[in-house]
Amino acid sequence: MNRIAFSGTSARTSPGAGRRARRRLPAALTALALCLPLAGLTGPDWLSGTAEAGEPAARADTAADWTTMFRDDFDGASGTGLNRADWLYDIGTSYPGGAANWGTGEIETSTDSTDNVYQDGSGHLVIKPVRDASGHWTSGRVETQRTDFAAPAGGQLQLSASLKQPDPASGLGYWPAFWAMGADARPVGATNWPSIGELDIMEDVNALSQHSTTFHCGQWAGECHDPDGISSGLQPCDGCQTGFHTYSVIVDRRDTSAEQLRFYLDGVQTFAVDQNEVSDATWKAAVDHGFFAIFDVAIGGSYPDKVCGCTSPGADISSGAGMSVDWFAAEVSQS
Repeated sequence: MNRIAFSGTSARTSPGAGRRARRRLPAALTALALCLPLAGLTGPDWLSGTAEAGEPAARADTAADWTTMFRDDFDGASGTGLNRADWLYDIGTSYPGGAANWGTGEIETSTDSTDNVYQDGSGHLVIKPVRDASGHWTSGRVETQRTDFAAPAGGQLQLSASLKQPDPASGLGYWPAFWAMGADARPVGATNWPSIGELDIMEDVNALSQHSTTFHCGQWAGECHDPDGISSGLQPCDGCQTGFHTYSVIVDRRDTSAEQLRFYLDGVQTFAVDQNEVSDATWKAAVDHGFFAIFDVAIGGSYPDKVCGCTSPGADISSGAGMSVDWFAAEVSQS
């Protein structure tokens, strides 16, 4: 997401990204999967991407034995804020001591107001950007209080959320995201980015009903191609503005000499980054530790501008189109 101290443009098809074909389930495997008694799933919706509110987390790696570290189903009363024991509200336009405008040139001010961040009474968190009469934008950016979401050596971590992207009538400049940063970013306002690692699990810009996934690591302009990172680039995400879809990343450390990041949409792998694509020290500094998760909706900034080839937001951008999050879960597996 590059909402950090030194960021620039977020998604880019990096050298090598074109070599990684997205893996879709063949029809025969899809049919087989629909018959499997997958633990914790109520039906085949994890394949179709039509998960209903309150449904358990779809698990991209169904062979693993997952244990839930943390989960929130956002079941609070309508119009209420989040449980602050579990969630940290980012306030303003930067981390203390960090770069202005979250390092990306986005123009909104993040608040803890229920005008911008609230539970809707139907089991969803809503993050809504709002423009006032003077043209000033406010929105929301929230982080898990916990920073210890980590894959154990010899095991895996999965971060997943079911969410519906904003669906504005005019969306040039919208930038919704679900992502995670390395724990060591928090004490220093992310001024150690990108070395501590960032996993962009879902980003879309300009209301395109697409999504990208990106890994940030190493040093500025280094082997990880930051500020762009190692990225899938924007990919199709049909219906992602009109229905809930599950976005996931798995940090796989089962083979500690050949670790991997895998990204999924509705249980289908869309992108992967292998440990040997960067140096061993860079990988370990970016991956082999705890993370905290982040949800936000930005307005304007480097990524929307890069994609449109213009300066966002557009003059006719719509106010008040929220991103809805049905659930978030962090799970670990030793298998």
